[in-house]
Amino acid sequence: MRPLPGRTAGRHHRRSRRSLTGLRWSLVVVAVTAVALALSAPGAPSSSARAPVGTDPPAPVVVAAPAARTVAAPVRVTIPAIGVDSALTGIGVDATGALVPPADYSQAGWFTAGPVPGEVGPAVLAGHVDDRSGPAVFSRLEDLAPGDRVVVTDGDGQAHTFRVTRVAAYPKTDFATAEVYGPTAGPELRLITCGGAFDRSRRSYTDNVVVYARLQ
Repeated sequence: MRPLPGRTAGRHHRRSRRSLTGLRWSLVVVAVTAVALALSAPGAPSSSARAPVGTDPPAPVVVAAPAARTVAAPVRVTIPAIGVDSALTGIGVDATGALVPPADYSQAGWFTAGPVPGEVGPAVLAGHVDDRSGPAVFSRLEDLAPGDRVVVTDGDGQAHTFRVTRVAAYPKTDFATAEVYGPTAGPELRLITCGGAFDRSRRSYTDNVVVYARLQ
């Protein structure tokens, strides 16, 4: 989206790695998975958490398998400014296209169909905001500010440090799909949870909070 030079974990064969990543991301079309992030309607099972019928986005369409990864899969995320230190688990979408958050409310998840944090493109991490017992892993996500650090450690032990560029909130019925999931010139990160008011009739929050960050 911005014509800035990208950074990857290695400096060799940068051009070929970027091409592979760009090809992989262009082949995986994510429609609007985060619109249906009902991540933690308090007390509702995460497996059934999604936007009401009629507001769900189209399911993502995968037209080819991803190319080989250029960065090891992430295993941990730490966000010092809000006290987050969580192992990462892989997450995907259900049959309706809704992003399914981790079953463990204290754990964050990585959307495995998207880029790996540290690769070119918008890698996506998601987590619950709360449940019946209280705050969950991303309960303070909206408190982040530009310049705050988000550190993602991969399976090879390499730490990828991102800096927050902005924090936004979108109604689930009018989610900024292209802005969140669209291609980027370099490695970026999106952290997503629920926000806004809690609609008791739908057992879901009205908004999604999205933190944008860029590899430093």
